[in-house]
Amino acid sequence: MLDLKDPAAFATGAPHEAFARLRREDPVYWNPETDGPGFWAVTRHADILSVSTDPATFSSARANGGHRIFDEDARADSAVETSMISMDPPEHLAYRRMVMPGFTADRLRAMEAGVRARGVALIEALVARWEAGGRAPVDFVEGFAAPFAIQTLAELFGVSMEDGDRLFEWSNAVVAEDDPELRPSQAYIDQKIAEMVAYSFRLRAEREAAPGGDLISMLAAARENDAPISPGKFLATFILLVVAGNETTRNSITGGLLAFRDFPDERAKAMANPALLRSGAAEIVRWVSPVHHMRRTATRDVTLGGRALRAGDKVVLWYCSGNRDEAVFPEPFAFRIDRYEDPAAPRHLGFGTGQHVCLGQRLAELQIKVAFEEVFARLPGIHPVSAGTRVRSNFINGWKTLPVQLA
Repeated sequence: MLDLKDPAAFATGAPHEAFARLRREDPVYWNPETDGPGFWAVTRHADILSVSTDPATFSSARANGGHRIFDEDARADSAVETSMISMDPPEHLAYRRMVMPGFTADRLRAMEAGVRARGVALIEALVARWEAGGRAPVDFVEGFAAPFAIQTLAELFGVSMEDGDRLFEWSNAVVAEDDPELRPSQAYIDQKIAEMVAYSFRLRAEREAAPGGDLISMLAAARENDAPISPGKFLATFILLVVAGNETTRNSITGGLLAFRDFPDERAKAMANPALLRSGAAEIVRWVSPVHHMRRTATRDVTLGGRALRAGDKVVLWYCSGNRDEAVFPEPFAFRIDRYEDPAAPRHLGFGTGQHVCLGQRLAELQIKVAFEEVFARLPGIHPVSAGTRVRSNFINGWKTLPVQLA
């Protein structure tokens, strides 16, 4: 069976045929490791839900290994403490509450006009680049998807749009540990961490002196045991927001454009009735599954999917598999832009589920909706000319480039 720890297995996307076989034959599969004890690969939607909603049995805490296949304490930078993604209740909820006001429905409604205006400006710049290049294909990731996501993050942080390039570079350096192009050396990683430390602490000092309504101000004002949160925890939360605010949106939009290429009838539906994109954003996230997996660690002996797990075992939840589960989704291998017009449609796992469901999921859906509304309205002939180049990772389903023709 395929080694799911090997990023080469994900070179062209999730290995869906292998996952389908696992769901049928061995849904809680023991995956050996050459450099570790091995892990349980959880591939069915129902089992992923069961694990995700039982944090007492399946821990996300960094002290127990954290949220990645490798043990986080073994690789953690000394300057970066635990972020909320590697916490269990009640600590996890306490940290979520620090930034939850930044994602209220009223705030998202207030942001939509700005999101749309930035999208239009990026489309106009993409067209200008295309024209200047003799109408040769242009890169959709560099020209639209990446800056579109990062500029929204800059708004959330209350920083200039010019800081977006740095935020984008830092995000890649944090999560793309298996891609030598994005993470060429340990010295490079150390440099990026140092840059994030200096940048985030400068922002913290500025917001303590002059607070606003942005996420950095919320973190700067946050308290733990009646004291400001530690510099290390501030930095960890900053890094998490940088990564989460960039990766899911950028890659859902990029993967979504490829889905519309591969399912032209669904593209025609969306272009004829853009209102479908409001619910269709959820189908795009289900289809793309921008985060392949998350890890938990068993805190006690337990049975899952007929397998006996022992306390201390690593348990890896494969969202990309659960989102194609034949037992849950009608026609799971069909991209259907109107799937979530039905309020009874099964919920996807693209943003996680349970206590760790993505805090910014509604903002991501808003950006995906707006992106395709404007792209299809202004670039009706846009189409990828190849599958692009992917980030080498079994964690992030990401693209480094996607050449598109605009005519």
